[in-house]
Amino acid sequence: MNYFKSFSSQLESMKEADFEKLALDLFQFQAKENAIYRSYLEARGVDSKAVKKVEEIPFLPIQFFKKFPVVCGKKDAFSSFYSSSGTTGQITSKHFIWSEEAYLKHAERIFEDFYGDLRDYHILALLPAYLERKGSSLVAMADYFIKHSGSEDSGFYLYNYKALIEKLHALKTRNDGKKVLLLGVTFALLDLAEQFNDVFPEMDNLIVMETGGMKGRRKEMIREEVHEILKKAFKISQVHSEYGMTELMSQAYSKGDGKYVLPHSMRIYLRDINDPLTWAKRNQGGVNIIDLANFHSCAFIETQDLGRYQEDGTLEILGRFDNSEIRGCNLMVN
Repeated sequence: MNYFKSFSSQLESMKEADFEKLALDLFQFQAKENAIYRSYLEARGVDSKAVKKVEEIPFLPIQFFKKFPVVCGKKDAFSSFYSSSGTTGQITSKHFIWSEEAYLKHAERIFEDFYGDLRDYHILALLPAYLERKGSSLVAMADYFIKHSGSEDSGFYLYNYKALIEKLHALKTRNDGKKVLLLGVTFALLDLAEQFNDVFPEMDNLIVMETGGMKGRRKEMIREEVHEILKKAFKISQVHSEYGMTELMSQAYSKGDGKYVLPHSMRIYLRDINDPLTWAKRNQGGVNIIDLANFHSCAFIETQDLGRYQEDGTLEILGRFDNSEIRGCNLMVN
């Protein structure tokens, strides 16, 4: 636990230039202290002491979180976990956490690096499916943001769409100088847009942010189609997006067009779609993520997402591998 406290402190003050050293130090720690990751490395015949470059670090397939407690040290030392959403019959992931406070403060730092002080916002969270179950990291983050915005107008909405629209109209009328963040799961934002597309107020200070995912409630759609519907209904020029998952402690944000800017704690490596042990030769492939905020579990995750690097250094999520389970962040490849 002392290592967790020390690394958490380093994470708070890290610069982008610190990433590789921290990643290599963390790899050596987790290769020794994480029993599941250690077994995986042994099965692949990897000598952890021989790993000298970040590009040489093996990535743990994300499916391990469905079957095993992926933690450093003894599982009994971890009393809390976040769990993934899933449709009926799916096995959900569990991500045991060292400190919810550390996670939430880290999420706050990332958000404020991209968007500024939480106190400058009214936060309206439209998160059905997530609110209807326990253990959602997204709900925990949204609840923290709502409380720390300091706004009496911030709050959660389930299916009470009319109340949400009334709140938007009231905030437009008041025009108190704060921004309004409408954070919503994609299917709920689409339901809201389609049912009430002619009654939304036009607001210069409104940010609509989708978290992705239809949760089995609607047919999957390409991102461009989703964003066009939302832009037209809410009378906005861009739709923002949040990219995160249960197995990660960090989030990436897009301020439009699905192009994500990564926080300092994250880095992406693209693997060949036909050979997970080979790096992609093009600027697109399977998404491998290093998330340094996973210092208590495993920071090196092989996801089932497909991604593409843009020339400006941003990441675009294209969709998911065939036959992989639909997750909250899923939008189909165009």
